[in-house]
Amino acid sequence: MKTLKGLSKEEKKNREPKERMSLKESLTTRSFRAGGYSAVAAALLLVILVAVNVVVRTIPVSITKIDMTSNQLYSISEETEKMVGGLLKDVTIYWVVQSGQEDSNLGRLLEQYTSLSDKISLKKKDPDVYPTFLQKYDVEDVYNNSLLVESGDRYRYVDANDIYEYDYSNYYTTGSYDVSFNGENAVTSAINYVMSEDLPKLYILTGHGETELSSAFSKALTDGNIETESLSLLTVDSVPEDADAVLALAPASDISDGEKEILQTYLREGGNFVFLSNPPEEGTLKNWAELMADYGVEAEDGIVMEGNSGYYASGAPFYLLPELEYHEITSPLSESGYRVLLPISQGLKIAEELPEGVAVDSLLTTSDDAYSKVDGYNLSTYEKEDNDLDGPFSLAVAITNEVDEDTTGKIIWIGSGSVIDEQTNMQVSGGNQDLFLNAINWICEKQDSIAIHAKSLSYEYLTINSRFASVFTIVIVALIPLCCIAAGIMIWVRRRRR
Repeated sequence: MKTLKGLSKEEKKNREPKERMSLKESLTTRSFRAGGYSAVAAALLLVILVAVNVVVRTIPVSITKIDMTSNQLYSISEETEKMVGGLLKDVTIYWVVQSGQEDSNLGRLLEQYTSLSDKISLKKKDPDVYPTFLQKYDVEDVYNNSLLVESGDRYRYVDANDIYEYDYSNYYTTGSYDVSFNGENAVTSAINYVMSEDLPKLYILTGHGETELSSAFSKALTDGNIETESLSLLTVDSVPEDADAVLALAPASDISDGEKEILQTYLREGGNFVFLSNPPEEGTLKNWAELMADYGVEAEDGIVMEGNSGYYASGAPFYLLPELEYHEITSPLSESGYRVLLPISQGLKIAEELPEGVAVDSLLTTSDDAYSKVDGYNLSTYEKEDNDLDGPFSLAVAITNEVDEDTTGKIIWIGSGSVIDEQTNMQVSGGNQDLFLNAINWICEKQDSIAIHAKSLSYEYLTINSRFASVFTIVIVALIPLCCIAAGIMIWVRRRRR
């Protein structure tokens, strides 16, 4: 080892302790400048991230969060977007929920409403913190994740039990049930309600063995913001003046001459009427038939059968799946791909010459192969016999009756009362209910009504046949790896040639 004495002058200079750099000199070094640039870049990046986060928060949730679910569970329909975007008054949605018990599906849905319109505000109300909040409202049995929608003096309470729908129809056979999220329909209906000052009034006739409207269809009318009330024509001299429409649900017996005169007067003055009928026993509904004949439509004898397998379900030719004709009532169903199911229906015949001012449009029609079994409920075979009537038939019609320049009455006749049967409606995923509601809305001239289906929360599996599975396996296991290997070899060869 060299001693300090044996070192050269240059080596001794390098071994001597260096003097400390001044503050000014240290600020001008290359290392300090590099560190300063890094700090400035980090600060700038932080500012950019904060700015981006602020901007993103102002963008609607529907844009910043992509819905990848097959049934668009987290998306709001176009109808709701239009309605919410056109709000003129402020709407407050109170979310009644205990802290930490928020439903994630409902929370994400409510975020979308508030992001679509600055007229909608969301406020959480923890019942433990605000125990007296709902006392000023006519609300009982409040549950977590319930909503209260309010605008001005109008409000509607949305029960948490109405936000989810449960279908137990297969429970006893499979041990399972289906759950659907009905949040959008419930919230949109409530907003529509608080924004409406006058609701249509629908009178439902009683006293003739009519079919009772099921709870599901009654709720659908309520959700559609249509008020209903029972009406017996035996206790009145005329249809109430506040009636927007009258509904007859598949009466089993005929109306009296006096009741017929009340309805005739009502319709001649431009009243609106919805008539659901079942194939009757011969001559049992004579006055009903005469009432409808005034507008150029008559019922064919018997029960309609379909000769085309594409127009009936469950292997039964009387389980009719009719063609949806183009009309304001049926078009929404056609565009969404829904069908209507009519088990046991009568055919409707439109007169070649209609009364003055009357126009009739077919809503539902059979195929050309349809026929009507004139033996009705006494038929002994589903096959066509010599005395049966040839089709095609109308199964539902829409009638307009122009009374004068300012008054036009509307009539809907559906030749099957089973259109409002809940089990039948489930078989077509709510298509029958949509047809019924659309008919009521058209009759009542309710243009702002929105029908939104609940969205299933059940798991959906991708099912493929064996042939496709084999092809898919070959592509994944063999073809794609071989392509990657070939590409690698080509790149290697090209580089070797350079």
